[in-house]
Amino acid sequence: MLLRSLKNISLVLSIGLLITACSTSAKKVAIKGDGAGDAYSGSDTVKFLATGVADRVFFATNKSTLTTAAKQTLSKQAGYIKSSKIAVLIEGHADERGTREYNLALGERRANAVRDYLMSLGVKAGDVSVISYGKERPVNSESSKLAWSQNRRSVTVKNK
Repeated sequence: MLLRSLKNISLVLSIGLLITACSTSAKKVAIKGDGAGDAYSGSDTVKFLATGVADRVFFATNKSTLTTAAKQTLSKQAGYIKSSKIAVLIEGHADERGTREYNLALGERRANAVRDYLMSLGVKAGDVSVISYGKERPVNSESSKLAWSQNRRSVTVKNK
């Protein structure tokens, strides 16, 4: 009986070690501590609208509320837009999860949140337009937490 118990314990431990050895470590998603949930805060996918002015802000899952970091970025964008007298297009994006229709609506809410904030900082309504791409234009095509956080964004581009 004791021998049988030892065999069972040995078997369980062996299986546990095998499972542990086969597991892979996931990339960590950088997140903000300002109530942003899982909003991306890294810099490897960020491009620039102008020198020192990032072109994108990130959102938490299923959210269109602006984080503190997003507001700081948008303040710089507003200053640049007003001083250079350019028109911009705000692109709203979502991650791959959810239906096409849901993500198009979410992308539009995100772009509108950015537009509204820029206008609250003095950018003229006529200088800002919005479009939603939903999940159709991912910046990272992987299916991971990191990729999803990078794809939940709005991007400000010069309108030609």
